[in-house]
Amino acid sequence: MASPRPGRGVPAGGCKGGWRRAGCGLSLSGTMAFAPPRLPFARLAFGGVALASMMLAGCSDEGSGPVTVSVIGTAADFARPLDNLPDPGSKLFLEATAQGLVAFDAGGEILPALAQRWIVEDDGRSYIFRLRRAVWPDGSRVTAKDVARLLTARIEALRRLDPDGPLDAIRDVVAMTGEVIEIRLAAPRPYVLQMLAQPQMAILSRDGGTGPYRGRAHGKVLVLTPVERATNESGDELPVPAWQTRILRAERAALAIVRFQQGRAALVLGGRFSDLPMLVPAGVDRDDVRIDPVQGLLGLAITGQGRLLDDDGVRRAINMAIDRSQLPAMFPVGGWATTEQIVPGQLDLPGPPAAPDWSGLAMEDRWAQGQAVMTRWRSDNGDPPVLRVALPQGPGATMLFGLVRHDLGQIGLAVERVGMEQEAELRLVDEVAAYDSALWYLGRIGCARKVHCSAEAEAALQAASLASSLDERRARVAQAEALMQAHNGFIALGAPVRWSLVARRLTGFTASPRARHPLNHLFRSTN
Repeated sequence: MASPRPGRGVPAGGCKGGWRRAGCGLSLSGTMAFAPPRLPFARLAFGGVALASMMLAGCSDEGSGPVTVSVIGTAADFARPLDNLPDPGSKLFLEATAQGLVAFDAGGEILPALAQRWIVEDDGRSYIFRLRRAVWPDGSRVTAKDVARLLTARIEALRRLDPDGPLDAIRDVVAMTGEVIEIRLAAPRPYVLQMLAQPQMAILSRDGGTGPYRGRAHGKVLVLTPVERATNESGDELPVPAWQTRILRAERAALAIVRFQQGRAALVLGGRFSDLPMLVPAGVDRDDVRIDPVQGLLGLAITGQGRLLDDDGVRRAINMAIDRSQLPAMFPVGGWATTEQIVPGQLDLPGPPAAPDWSGLAMEDRWAQGQAVMTRWRSDNGDPPVLRVALPQGPGATMLFGLVRHDLGQIGLAVERVGMEQEAELRLVDEVAAYDSALWYLGRIGCARKVHCSAEAEAALQAASLASSLDERRARVAQAEALMQAHNGFIALGAPVRWSLVARRLTGFTASPRARHPLNHLFRSTN
């Protein structure tokens, strides 16, 4: 197959002006118990010296050269991907080297992966998958028995984190033949395929996964080459074209942006709100920035315990004290909206999600109510402790902390900033929704995640999982949603922000509602 020609001009859609969430240009106005795969440190698959020369030359802008990709993160994202989810580097590594039964394309649609096809039977209680021919990194054949064993262990681990989520009804994963597995459910669940497409559902052994790429370490980067290769008429494998190779590194956002600006990377992935303010001073061309139209959770989970945060009135005061109207000026992404609600829309609820009882109040009235609550608390308990707020590094996170410090100060609460790895009373949650259901949102901030939670809401979720009809299940979920909203254990701020830097050469890059950008779909032609 001929190498695709480098793209020129404005990206598809021809967008100009402000930031766009649908993939156009933009401007700014102001721990699972699984052993990680061992990465082989063998010779590079085709001409190690030649490939190293291309890497050092930084030829990512050449139409026929390897595609150099920087993902914002650390080397641990590659070394221990399961332990570091949902970090973007871990997601990308698993997606590239250890596919699951099915996968998402960039548009958020389900595609075959390790399973070449499937059928759904028994009114949604049976999913039968036929595996394609695949091999492990050591060359041995992948069998249905292998997949069933690994998938069962993964499902059990995920259910411990989200006991009432979409995997709650899975009863068995069994190998029917050497190439066919069946997932049996006690009751239908509409989001099984979406969950199976998540990076944490990757099928991998101790030595790695089944592709679509194999990764080899070369210094501080991973060199990814396709598992499936073209053959000649005699059936011999042909050399891998250089443009099909991906050179992947994990690094800080500032380094990734500079590398892209210098033409030494064709793609930067994993951008979040915390790094967004770096783009303008770096002089990034607005047509090179793409914003994913994602939904999910961006907010502060109350993770502390004790007399202060166990007080219902104090949690309510903290939630309503944050002035969300200031956020769009900090993160001017076109189409991005703030929110005060856990669930962003009706989704699969029987009606609109519950609104906070204070949502119609002016900020001055919210602060006045919060001050009254804290005055009462002080009279009973003395001065409140300083609240630790766990945030990531980055100027966007610094701006958010400034807002939180100011607004909580208005009601008499002091805060200090700590790192994400430290103990904290308030902790940032910044995740893209895995599937479009209220259950994802409620499960992510439930008791199993060590968020300050409502026992009544958890009971309603458990009742939903046992419901005998779809209508009863929806009613129970709606009850849980209203209880969790009223509990004020999560301070919703808005949808997550996900951005990428994309060279014009990558004509197949598409903005993704799941923030998923498969590395084998970067060109319009199949690669």
